[in-house]
Amino acid sequence: MANTKEYDIPTTAPTRLRQIALIAEDLDRARDLLTRILDTEVVFVDPQVARWGLKNFLVAIGGDIIEVCSPFKPDTTVGKLLQKRGDGGYMIIMQTLDAAARRRYIESRNLAKVIFSHPHGDVECVQYHPKGIAGGMMPELDSHAPSATNPTPLDSPFSPWHACGSDYEKYSAGMKRCAHLKLVKATLRLSPGKTDVDAAAQQWQDFFGVEKQGSELVFTNARLNFVPGVDGLPEGLESLTIEVKGKERLDKMLEVIRKEGLCGDGWSNLLGVKWFFVLRDDEKDKVKGRESRL
Repeated sequence: MANTKEYDIPTTAPTRLRQIALIAEDLDRARDLLTRILDTEVVFVDPQVARWGLKNFLVAIGGDIIEVCSPFKPDTTVGKLLQKRGDGGYMIIMQTLDAAARRRYIESRNLAKVIFSHPHGDVECVQYHPKGIAGGMMPELDSHAPSATNPTPLDSPFSPWHACGSDYEKYSAGMKRCAHLKLVKATLRLSPGKTDVDAAAQQWQDFFGVEKQGSELVFTNARLNFVPGVDGLPEGLESLTIEVKGKERLDKMLEVIRKEGLCGDGWSNLLGVKWFFVLRDDEKDKVKGRESRL
């Protein structure tokens, strides 16, 4: 049996919520909506996901990423999820300082099962099976080793991110063009009948090392919280909150949403997820503290 003391690491570690993956039946429609509504751009299309029978695209939310996947082959995991749940959340992809060390910690305690790993260069990429992990999303915990050209991987807003491919100059330029957007919050819904949101956050802290405050996980760039399960609704991604710089830009986004008929009660319904938009003050560059009504 492994000596667990060998794998003792800090209970929490700085962690960035770097990417959220969604699934959609109609990938072209999803691409059109996200790029037009958010005034963002596709920074990468990953040919490697074809190994799982998928197509995808990645759009920039400042230096962070929203990925959308769709199956082109039968009997894929994503295809089965689409049949069961429809469009919606798929993965929570986090960035920490040392994903390999955290993996050893997780495996030494049998906390979660690794279903895919891909160490390459300065990158450690580890996906975990979502079974038994609160929130209904597949967790992935990755890291970039600090280097002379990337000394602060977690702190630099537009730092390299392996999921965007190898052409850093190209995709980072796209991220910077989308600096009017910032991911500030995600909410996961528990399975029907489950109400202990504090325990859900505690599990993510215990497993993945993300600091918890109350029932919220505190990332370096955003927060993630949990809401109780609802009868008739599956466990999974409930909502995303995006900060938008500039009232004129935000008003234009909301007008596109209205024309597309995607307004909810104070939120937009995009790809099976509620999207909230928060205005950032142009001069003071901080949140005014209100969610725009749609």
